[in-house]
Formats: sequence, C-alpha cells, structure tokens
Amino acid sequence: MHAMQGCTRTIGLSFKLSFLLFCGVTAGLLGCETPPPPLPVADFARPLAPGECALRKLEPGEAWPDLAGAWKSRDAYLQEALAQDQTWYESPSSRARFPQMFPFPEVCTWDQASSSVIAFRQILNESADQAAFNSAFMQMFDCWQTKGWNGKGGVLFTGYYAPEFKASLTMTAGFEFPIYRRPKELETDPVTGKALGRRISEGEVVPWPTRAEIQSSGMLNGLELAWFPSALDAYIVQVNGSAKLLLPDGKVLFIGYAGATDGEYVGLGTSLVASGAIPESQLNLSSIRRFYEKDPTTVMAAMSLNNRFTFFQQYDGKNWPAGSLGVKVTDKVSLATDKSVYPPGGVMFVSTQSSSYSGSRQPFQRFMLDQDTGGAIRAPGRADIFMGIGPSAEILAGGQYCEGTLYYFFLKPEYVSQYPLPARKTAAKPTGNAG
Repeated sequence: MHAMQGCTRTIGLSFKLSFLLFCGVTAGLLGCETPPPPLPVADFARPLAPGECALRKLEPGEAWPDLAGAWKSRDAYLQEALAQDQTWYESPSSRARFPQMFPFPEVCTWDQASSSVIAFRQILNESADQAAFNSAFMQMFDCWQTKGWNGKGGVLFTGYYAPEFKASLTMTAGFEFPIYRRPKELETDPVTGKALGRRISEGEVVPWPTRAEIQSSGMLNGLELAWFPSALDAYIVQVNGSAKLLLPDGKVLFIGYAGATDGEYVGLGTSLVASGAIPESQLNLSSIRRFYEKDPTTVMAAMSLNNRFTFFQQYDGKNWPAGSLGVKVTDKVSLATDKSVYPPGGVMFVSTQSSSYSGSRQPFQRFMLDQDTGGAIRAPGRADIFMGIGPSAEILAGGQYCEGTLYYFFLKPEYVSQYPLPARKTAAKPTGNAG
C-alpha cells in the first residue's frame, strides 16, 4: 500500500496550490553523512505516457489495502451513491459512452463495471461482518491501484461542494455580475464533453478568447442566466460548476454545468499566493473573501488569469447537484476524477486524510464511486471529494488538501453473468450468489 504523504491545509475546488515535499538532513555525531538525494517535487498534473493505463492490477499474493475503515464507515450515503451508480448504468447511453470514456479494455468491460456495482451492493448488504465481507469480496473481485502522479499510487485529494448563493434573474442594484448560458458557437466532443474551441464558420473552429476578452467584448450579451452580488460569487459558481440560487422573491433555482471553453485553467488561490496577496499558510476561501472585500481589483486580476470560462443551464432540483454522469452526487462518497484515464461509475476505495470543521486531520478511508469530473481534475494524480451542499460543506472542501491513494474494484469475468442489471434480467432461473 502506498505510504501516505504529508498534508497541507488550503482551499478546495480550484483554489489548489502546488504540493511540495521537503526533506530534512541530520548530521552524524562523528562526522558529516552524505545527504540523501532530494525528494522529487510532486507534480500531480503529470500526464500518462501515450497509451499508458492509469491503473495497475494487484498480482495474486500481493497485499490488498486494509478495508477495515471503509467497512466501518459504510452508511446510507454509500447506499444512495450505489443506487445512483446503478441508475447511470441502466441508462441507454452508458453502454455506448463507456468504451469512449474509458478506452482501456485490458482493465474492464462495460458488463464487468455494471455487474461490479450489483455484486458489491449485494455483498455489502448480505455480509454479517467484515470477515464475511472480505472473504466474498476478495474472492470475486480484482483490485486495481492507481499509478498516480509518481507511478507509486500518489494522488492529491482536494474537495469541492455545491454552493448556495443569493442571485437575481435580472440585473438590478446589488446584483450586477452575471453567469451565462451556453453559446451556440461552443464546440465540444459529443461523448466526453471536452472543449474543442469556438466555431466561427462551418469549416473553422478556433480557440476561445481569454476570460478578460470574453468579459470585456460583450460577446455573451443576451446569454445572462443569473446575476450575483459580487464578481467573486459569480467566479466561485463558475469554478464549482453548479449552485443553488436563492432568488429575491423566495424562489429557488438550481443551475449546473453546460460546457466550458478550451482556455487554460489557473487556480485563483495559486495566483493570489504567487502575487504575494495572501500567504500560503493563510490561504482558504474565507481569507480570499476577506481580501476581496478589501481589494477587489487584485482578486479580479487574479481571476482573469483563469481562461477556462464555464457556462450553465437550469436543472431540476430533484437531481441536483448532478455530476458528469448526470446522476446526483453524494456527500463524501462521490469522487471526481479525470474521465479520460479513469473508468466512469467505478467502485473505489480511497485512503487519505480529511479535515474537520476545526481544521484537525483524521483518516479518510471509504468506499466511493467515480461519478464526476472537473476542470482542474486532470491526470491520474488528482481527485476531488464531494463534501456536500452549502456553507458547512464549504468549510470541509476548503480544508481538504492531502495526498493518498485510490483503488478500483472490478468483478472477475467468471462472476459477471451472475450479477446482471435488473433491466437485463431474463425469465431464466437466477444462479444466485456465487460468493
């Protein structure tokens, strides 16, 4: 199992800082020892080599991760997330999208992935204790560990949340900063949703302008979806990709991601620290809000460095907040990863540390589901834990910044036919639980 690295407290979501590892050198009493080579600077955004798989299958006899903490932390939230996962696999589009979203057939097929959710739910519900669960689970499943940023499993776990904001559907005094609907010229991949550029004619797609140019040019005039009290509020909604809007007449509007430009993403926290506006040790969303009240010009200049511009649409609140699979994400069970390297809807185990409301650290070892992605979540060394909705979740997301590792579990091929999705069941007599 990958040894967990140190943790740094900072803001979640896009307000992430580069994670540095430092090495101390101790001199011997009888002379100077040769110092060890310096540890590499952690590059969590390091991409895979062309054609490389992000996961490594544990060999027979190789130790599995300790699942005791995950067994103890199983709860109604896990059951809800599993139900949402099953809903996605039952949707007509999931089978068609799966091989394109996850082009690594050596890891699993769609049948394996969907049956894994069914089997996992059954084993989880029927096991009398952890020993029974471990026995059935390890017999029927293969375990795959991420290679992470360093080839050894290292993953930076940050946090995100679904915010609630006061907003207006019209520009009025006190509500002067808009977010926008998706423009017709936004060109994206129909399967992955990846931004391809701005279509300016039938045969020409060009890169989108910078954030500053988009906002100053008026090219989005008429596409305003909602207005906010501050530029920072509108920016935070863009970074999160969804929000619950509290309107002046008491009504509620739910909005969610409808696409983004192809501009380079740059975190606000990173920019503010680099400029000397906020010390790294004091960086969190609250400190950014306080600094914005004192010096909005500096914060807005830092925002303009992030050239990935997000667009929105209204959603049915019954399914809000929804992740990239289109199903509702669940507190501390839904994980956002790069869907070009990790399998959508996968059953996972995460081992890292999380932050409490007071800022203290505790182990975070849970079964999770891969149900979302994010603009800042790229490469195998990054993942985002969904912390929930509203101000309390904002505190937890803001404090989540820690390295750890993750594993995926897929049903062995010989068990797949025994755990079909309900929609694929036939009138034949069921074979029962082979575990």
